[in-house]
Amino acid sequence: MKFFASQFSYFIQNTAGRRQIVLLLRFLALLAVLVTVFSVLFHAIMLVEGRYHSWLTGFYWTLTVMSTLGFGDITFTSDLGRMFSVVVLMSGMLFLLVLLPFTFIEFFYAPWMKAQSAARAPRELPSGISGHLILTHLDPVTRALIARLKQYGYQYALIVPDLEQALQLHDEGLRVVFGEPDDPETYRKMHADRAALIVATGPDAMNCNVAFTVREQSETVPIVTTANTASSVDILGLAGSNHVLQLGDIMGRALARHSIAADARAHLLGRFGEVCIAEATAAGTPLAGKTLAEIDGRAMAGLTIAGLWKRGAFEIPRPDTRIDTTSVFLLAGTEEQLERYNELFCIYHNAGAPVVIIGGGRVGRAAGKYLAQEGIEYRIVEERADRIRDPEHYITGSAAELEVLERAGLRETPTVIITPHEDDTNIYLTLYCRKLRPDVQIIARASLEKNVSTLHRAGADFVMSYASMGANSIFNQLKSSDVTIVAEGLSVFPAAVPAALAGRTLAESQFRATTGCSVLAVRTAGRVEVNPSATMPLPAGGELLLIGRDTNRDEFFRRYQPSSRSARAPSPPPADS
Repeated sequence: MKFFASQFSYFIQNTAGRRQIVLLLRFLALLAVLVTVFSVLFHAIMLVEGRYHSWLTGFYWTLTVMSTLGFGDITFTSDLGRMFSVVVLMSGMLFLLVLLPFTFIEFFYAPWMKAQSAARAPRELPSGISGHLILTHLDPVTRALIARLKQYGYQYALIVPDLEQALQLHDEGLRVVFGEPDDPETYRKMHADRAALIVATGPDAMNCNVAFTVREQSETVPIVTTANTASSVDILGLAGSNHVLQLGDIMGRALARHSIAADARAHLLGRFGEVCIAEATAAGTPLAGKTLAEIDGRAMAGLTIAGLWKRGAFEIPRPDTRIDTTSVFLLAGTEEQLERYNELFCIYHNAGAPVVIIGGGRVGRAAGKYLAQEGIEYRIVEERADRIRDPEHYITGSAAELEVLERAGLRETPTVIITPHEDDTNIYLTLYCRKLRPDVQIIARASLEKNVSTLHRAGADFVMSYASMGANSIFNQLKSSDVTIVAEGLSVFPAAVPAALAGRTLAESQFRATTGCSVLAVRTAGRVEVNPSATMPLPAGGELLLIGRDTNRDEFFRRYQPSSRSARAPSPPPADS
């Protein structure tokens, strides 16, 4: 009954709904007048024939004839009466069998069904909700972020201004709120003052409006916005955004960082108290071609190889794991160890011929800017003349033309970075470049997560998903989170030392073999042991800092904390991503 009341309330409060009810009532009034007139004429013609019937009989006869039931118990004997019956019959067929159903469906049933659907679209969140995320724009980055929030148990709500889209997304299983992202009332109903984070990933002007509107409801709630242009960063900050992410620049730098033309220094991904997480490429270094067992610990400056990527596939390293030129290390250690590693490996690089960057958009320009800062020559292949900034570093033309690629230096370059927005184009260009240069390093961008594996199959050595990278960057802004995502499906998280393992060494516990997670550090009584040795006993009441894939993380909690995945030790300081 409450649901019916909400539907009816929405229906009559809507201006269009009220207008449609008025039109339906007018039609019914016209029909009533017509029935009354026919009833009066029925009496008049019956009197002409010398018969008399009650007024109720007149209405009865009129309705049976108009509805084509025609019981036949009351009939006219004169031609006038029969002609009148034909007129009543034809009028009934028109009004009752055609116009009445159409009018009812058009002005009542269809609007009522729409109101019923509209009543299903949530317009506010429960009053007791807190610590949730409010998302203001649906795009590939937001969809990837929602997947991570579901995975790690965070509540969220997506603002959708279009009713039909809101209902569609609601039916897909997404938690949506029907409302306008620039309306303060929307954020009041969503309890923005108690949210963990507000995320705006739309156009810069819209994000500015969102940040400014949210600040009317709360001065303290964290707001993360994305910026397409550098000029918008300061404006978004003035509007109230706490963190402004230029995802195009982040993507461009990340792609360029993996070029073998750059030096082999390690690049910081995150910091967990005393523990630093970094990545570095093996190409061009003495490490390529060796197994982990053959690498002297001093050669790594004390850093631990916590994992490595080979053509996009992440591996937990084993002693017999062989490093090749496509391998990218995930390193863990202290800041001092990271600095010593960089001093050792900064001399290794393959700089020579310019790096070829295909695409002169935001990502391509950011990649070129990073390479320039590293002192590496580059050439950007761009078809659109309006995107050309510095003719010295640009080659005008289509990357699908061999002559253009040869002018850019494809035959000599160590690396090709493919940056266009369309994944179909990137797959095409990856196949083409791999055919032309089987030995070249190809680094590609994928806009959607689903196309990462396809680009690897096409021949790319390293692929980064724009949606995944953006979602990870936003997720890592959650200061309440005890999980930091360092790559797609790979996270660093703390956990209490399981009681079953207290007092046992890592070697005895077979920790990596049973869970797939690697121990980066052990914290106990204010002391932190980074990269603990396999012979170190695990302290009771201590805390582990672990890294692993999502499936490894689930296996750890299933095996050692089956009663509650949330029963974890206090979180370390948040990562500086």
